[in-house]
Amino acid sequence: MNRLILKYGYPITAVILLIFAWVIVQRAAGGWVALAPLVIAAVIVWAIGAPAFILFWPRITVAGFKRAIVRRGFGGGPIPVNTLYAEPSRSSASASNGSLMGTGTDDVLYVGGWFELGERPVVVHVPDMTGRYYSLQFTDPSSGANFAYIGTRATGSAAGDVVISAGGWTGEVPSGMTRIQAPGRSALVIGRVFVAGDDDQPAAYALAKQITAAPLGS
Repeated sequence: MNRLILKYGYPITAVILLIFAWVIVQRAAGGWVALAPLVIAAVIVWAIGAPAFILFWPRITVAGFKRAIVRRGFGGGPIPVNTLYAEPSRSSASASNGSLMGTGTDDVLYVGGWFELGERPVVVHVPDMTGRYYSLQFTDPSSGANFAYIGTRATGSAAGDVVISAGGWTGEVPSGMTRIQAPGRSALVIGRVFVAGDDDQPAAYALAKQITAAPLGS
């Protein structure tokens, strides 16, 4: 649905505006008495619809990613909760509609997953990226906001392990690991690993596969 909106947003908007204009013209022919109910309805819909859209659209969008990830992944099958999957090939605007990242850039490999943090935290392991650019962004489903990043610019390219926990978790972080606290009890994870070209893709994928996640203590 989101992809359709992005692809056909302008034509859909134009059709809606044309229909709305036609209705206004028809009502205006009947005078103010016929037009007034339409104006009042439009004001009410705007007053209620705009705040509702702002509040709920991010949640709807992120929830769509969750359904796609746990049901069919990036097109290669479902991605189990609390794990990460690395896409072996680069995506682009011309990628198959079966790919979750079909509208992505063509110079990265994507990594993705969905974390449920209610019972215990998830440990994200990153290998030594040898200076290669990568990033993992963690998104709060309740707001659609990114609450943390792991990556070359945010944390460096050295190997490491990070504990992603829910807000109320009071357990002990293992020695040598750092902790990121999620605002809620779940998180959408989208990662990117830079690919310099076709010859570089195998090396990039070998590193991307080593970005893994598992529940703490497993």
